[in-house]
Amino acid sequence: MQGFTQYMPTKIVFGEEAEKETGKLVKECGASKVLLVYGGKSAVKSGLLDRIKRELEKVNVVFEELGGVQPNPRLDLAREGVRKAIDMDADLMLAVGGGSVIDTAKAIAVGAANEGIDIWDVWMGKAFVSKAKPVGAVLTISAAGSEMSDSAVITNKETGKKAGFNSDMVRPRFAVMNPKLTYTLPKYQLACGIVDILMHTLERYFTPVSGNQLTDEIAEGLMRTLIENGKTAYENQEDYEAMSEIMWCSSLSHNNLTGLGRPKDFACHKLGHEIGGMFDEAHGATLSAVWGSWARYVYKLDAARFARYGRKVWKIKDKGEEETAVLAIEATEEFFRFLHMPTCIGEMNIGIQPDEILMQMAESATKGDTVKLGCFKKLDQQDMYEIYKAANHR
Repeated sequence: MQGFTQYMPTKIVFGEEAEKETGKLVKECGASKVLLVYGGKSAVKSGLLDRIKRELEKVNVVFEELGGVQPNPRLDLAREGVRKAIDMDADLMLAVGGGSVIDTAKAIAVGAANEGIDIWDVWMGKAFVSKAKPVGAVLTISAAGSEMSDSAVITNKETGKKAGFNSDMVRPRFAVMNPKLTYTLPKYQLACGIVDILMHTLERYFTPVSGNQLTDEIAEGLMRTLIENGKTAYENQEDYEAMSEIMWCSSLSHNNLTGLGRPKDFACHKLGHEIGGMFDEAHGATLSAVWGSWARYVYKLDAARFARYGRKVWKIKDKGEEETAVLAIEATEEFFRFLHMPTCIGEMNIGIQPDEILMQMAESATKGDTVKLGCFKKLDQQDMYEIYKAANHR
């Protein structure tokens, strides 16, 4: 086992009616003024938001609201939240929703704790901070794993740039997780979430560092569990066992447990973020659209690793390292197809893009070819372009 540092401070309350614990959890954090952050229609229509408000009122917590969070969460709304949180002197940001809502709450938590610093400067690495307000989450979508992660992604619509920020400061203090809250998700959103969970694990699994047996077993077990239950849930979203397994997979896939002892690659996330930022496409779809092209571009560097993935996760009978590796890539893409997710750019709403746009995304991802991305293979601007080009078909 290689060396690592792990920090998982998030208290999890998991199960049916778990949201009834929200007020108690807020008080345990010592909070009395909360900014309630949510998306819109589903949280309101389902009555969840009103139930959360009642739980806060029971423990005499004052709250104000910030609704309207969208997928690929917007910088301008986060900035509005910062102003509101500062004005009300909020001492905790409570997210009710999925990854976009939680990431918005995290961005607000950073901005509210650091008056005078623009959060986009933090996200772009131009400003550095050492503190953030606490964040809590009531999860309604199994996908991003933001409820336990150290990361937050926001999108600047003015520039078309989507960027992430990583710090233990933004790990939520608590996460409330009731699988029944995910029953009414649109099927496409469910599928996008399953892809994101798988990709969070794959991005930690395919790295150049070996010698982490238990980490490998945890990652492989999580992926097998996700695939099995993902298929079940896609056919029946009210299967509690399947939806509960997916929800827990979501959290464990992105709290770094599946990558202990090795670096993260996350090149596919960078590829996907450029598509999401420029075209406002769903995050899960951007990932499934590029993964196969990335995998074929890099797998020969360590075909044995891809072959192990095929044997352990997809239960492919060994046919030699290279053939088994290719079959593993194909099995992953077939799973994406089962979920009706794109496996190339041409299958997305944006259609096939001209080469100039592909190069523009590659240039943006690598900051003008000044940084290399990933670690399984360090990718420069030309590498990223070649992967986009390979994915740009129908």
